[in-house]
Amino acid sequence: MTLRKFAGLGALLSIVMPSLAMAADEVAAPVLNSGDTAWMMTATALVLFMTIPGLALFYGGMVRSKNILSVMMQCFAITGLISILWVVYGYSIAFDTTGMEQGVVNFNSFFGGMGKAFLAGVTPASITGPTALFPEAVFITFQMTFAIITPALIVGAFAERMKFSAMLIFMAIWFTLVYAPIAHMVWSGNGGLMWDWGVLDFAGGTVVHINAGVAGLVACIVLGKRKGFPTTPMAPHNLGYTLIGAAMLWIGWFGFNAGSAAAANGTAGMAMLVTQIATAAAALGWMFAEWITHGKPSALGIASGVVAGLVAITPAAGTVGPMGALVIGLAAGVVCFFCATTLKRKLGYDDSLDAFGVHGIGGILGAILTGVFAAPSMGGFNAATTDIAAQVWIQCKGVGFTVIYTAIVTYVILKVLDMVMGLRVTEEEEAVGLDLAQHNERGYNL
Repeated sequence: MTLRKFAGLGALLSIVMPSLAMAADEVAAPVLNSGDTAWMMTATALVLFMTIPGLALFYGGMVRSKNILSVMMQCFAITGLISILWVVYGYSIAFDTTGMEQGVVNFNSFFGGMGKAFLAGVTPASITGPTALFPEAVFITFQMTFAIITPALIVGAFAERMKFSAMLIFMAIWFTLVYAPIAHMVWSGNGGLMWDWGVLDFAGGTVVHINAGVAGLVACIVLGKRKGFPTTPMAPHNLGYTLIGAAMLWIGWFGFNAGSAAAANGTAGMAMLVTQIATAAAALGWMFAEWITHGKPSALGIASGVVAGLVAITPAAGTVGPMGALVIGLAAGVVCFFCATTLKRKLGYDDSLDAFGVHGIGGILGAILTGVFAAPSMGGFNAATTDIAAQVWIQCKGVGFTVIYTAIVTYVILKVLDMVMGLRVTEEEEAVGLDLAQHNERGYNL
């Protein structure tokens, strides 16, 4: 009787155990999270919205009427160009981790492998994510939108004087040698140079804003000043467009920062909150600084303050609390105001639309202050930041490396292109305006 019972139990187990093993495999298998997927797709659309139409309108309104289409055209052309380059090799350079090892500095600490070139191996079933899981295709597109807006920001520094053909080639090379490698160093994970240093850059203060701002400064110096600058008035032709563009950037930035949580979770919610706080504080900071200094607040000023706040909170959005965001925003509004006005006049460079004064300076300020306000003792949420001085030093190292690397490589690219094909339109073309000279169109036909 006992033997029959054991025999029956064995038979039962032989049937049940494979089913239990299959169930365990199903539990262990990665499962796509539909809520996080929906949020990341929404965030991706919001970030693309920042460039077209947001940045196109923001910059388009600030140039003279004869150049509005040229600036918008550059934003649209960059969107198309970088999208294709990202698919061909950019994503692979930025995020392929082949050959990387934590604590080991080698070529792959700076430059990703080519295992993901042409998006090899990416299928509808490919999923990714640090905690919650969503399609790799969504992550690729989300990061593509960051790669698009970064070179587009540089346009503001050399607006109204660069040849369209030279701009396209410059952006392609700059994306390859500067943007993708910096993104890899900061965001690729263990073995990435600045990742291993411990640099905190939640959504792109280093990768996007310092990178673009410094490149813009170098570009405007290499190209030289616009004809008539600074004695000829070059007032924005349509500040209504600029304010609309700034509003679009403000809204889109929630995708930029909250989307960088890569999940619909508490970090994304806090990133949204601190983004709003810092942006509002910076808008008021710039407005009151201008009001006190010049006697009147301006629409251009408050729009610029909005962007300064958005820029400064970007590296900190996932680690700082509300009061840290308030301080970062106020500091960004005031500091960027003086850098975009007093400092620019004193040094004499022609940063047409203040790409460096807002993005470069705002990015540097935000990156350094992240080291302060990410600490739990300062209301932040980065448990690893127990020594504020040490984290600030790490942030300064990241800023310093990015500034030097970007400045040198950008300068070399521009000088070589200038020798090969020339960077700048002729004086006659500049006088006529780039809309007609480069595109044979007018923004306004009266």
